[in-house]
Amino acid sequence: MQIFTSKTELSTYLSTLPKEQIIGFIPTMGALHGGHLSLITTSNKKCDITICSIFVNPKQFNNKEDLAKYPNTLNADLALLKKANCDIAYAPQFSDMYNNGEMVKKYNFGDIETTMEGKYRPGHFNGMATIVEKFFTLIKPSIAFFGQKDLQQLQIVKALVKQMNTAPDIISVPTKREESGLAKSSRNKLLSNFDKQQAALLYKCLVYCKNNKNQGIAKLKQYICETISSNKKFELEYVEFVALKNMQAIQDWEEKDENAICIAAYISGVRLIDNIIL
Repeated sequence: MQIFTSKTELSTYLSTLPKEQIIGFIPTMGALHGGHLSLITTSNKKCDITICSIFVNPKQFNNKEDLAKYPNTLNADLALLKKANCDIAYAPQFSDMYNNGEMVKKYNFGDIETTMEGKYRPGHFNGMATIVEKFFTLIKPSIAFFGQKDLQQLQIVKALVKQMNTAPDIISVPTKREESGLAKSSRNKLLSNFDKQQAALLYKCLVYCKNNKNQGIAKLKQYICETISSNKKFELEYVEFVALKNMQAIQDWEEKDENAICIAAYISGVRLIDNIIL
């Protein structure tokens, strides 16, 4: 595996590759886990070259404390990438990605960005889209891979590529989970073993909704709110039943596989998100 920290060196190397090679790209903020590695595995199967970036992007954090707590495990991450047969790791410094005083771009993603993460993390999607566009422009991947755990982000990225003149195909990969059902996340590293077991309640609520869809959205939403709020370890931020096409709240079910239930909650001060597509 080759490791680059400079966009100039990476760009120079990429220019030497045969143009017909299929390049797969996975953008990450490090603290890698099985979910990230499943993206690497998928890319290896579909692409000639797999590139993974490791960059904690401060521009997509609206909470400075959240940024300060975000785990930084670069050496361990690089070891995991090498073991997963990633071809190229790109781990730039802030100054390599942003000019001095550079502001994030202001995008218009329509309805997709107005709810949930867009509402509770103002500026997050502009910061995320800014860095993703920078990566796409630099690397020019054929395909980019994203996990379904960050479902609204995935829909934003799909909207972003429609706005770009040249952009990769976007492939989503199902959420990887612990045995308990807890979605694998970099933030899980901040949880105690007890909290990890408690946090599995989020997925249990989602599965209950999947198995009891006939109860209707209003009753299921009430069930989730009451179940999570009754656990003193949790602070529920939101639970929304949305249409996958625009991430807007729904009162009645759309067609099969066109609905999503999205949850955000804090446990011991750590913010977790999860979802299920129905």
